[in-house]
Amino acid sequence: MGKIEEAIQQKEFKDPYNKLVVNLLYTNSYLVTSQNALFKPHDLSPEQYNVLRILRGQNGAPTTVSSIQDRMLNKMSNASRLVDKLKMKELVKREECPSDRRQVDVLITEKGLELLNQLEIQVEEANRNFVKLTKEEALQLNDLLDKLRG
Repeated sequence: MGKIEEAIQQKEFKDPYNKLVVNLLYTNSYLVTSQNALFKPHDLSPEQYNVLRILRGQNGAPTTVSSIQDRMLNKMSNASRLVDKLKMKELVKREECPSDRRQVDVLITEKGLELLNQLEIQVEEANRNFVKLTKEEALQLNDLLDKLRG
C-alpha cells in the first residue's frame, strides 16, 4: 500500500491532523476490503463474523439483539438484520426468552462455532499479513489509537 500520498495521489496535506484522519479512513477501507475477500468464500460479511464472535464469547449463554448491537465494532450495523441472515444460514438460532416473551434470545449454533474454528487460523494469518508491523509497533499503535479515542 505504501505512503498515503502515493495511494491517493495527493502531494501534501493541510496539516498532520488532516493527514492522520485521511490515513485512518483509507486504512480502514483497505482492511475492510481485505476482510471482505477473506470472508466472501464463506458467504459471510465482516459484520456477520463480528456477530458470530460476540455470540461465541457468550460461552453458550443466550444474549439479546440489543446486547449484540452494543458490542458491535461498527455501531451503524443493523444487528437484527445480521442475526436474521445468520439464522437463514443456520449459524445462529433465535429463541423466545422463557422469562420475558417479548425478548428474543440469540445463540450461536454448532455450525456457527465450526465455521469460526475453520476461519480462526485464516483470520490470524491474514491479520499478520494486513498489519505490516512488528509486535512492539502493533502494541504501540494500539496504545496510540486508544489515546486518540481518549
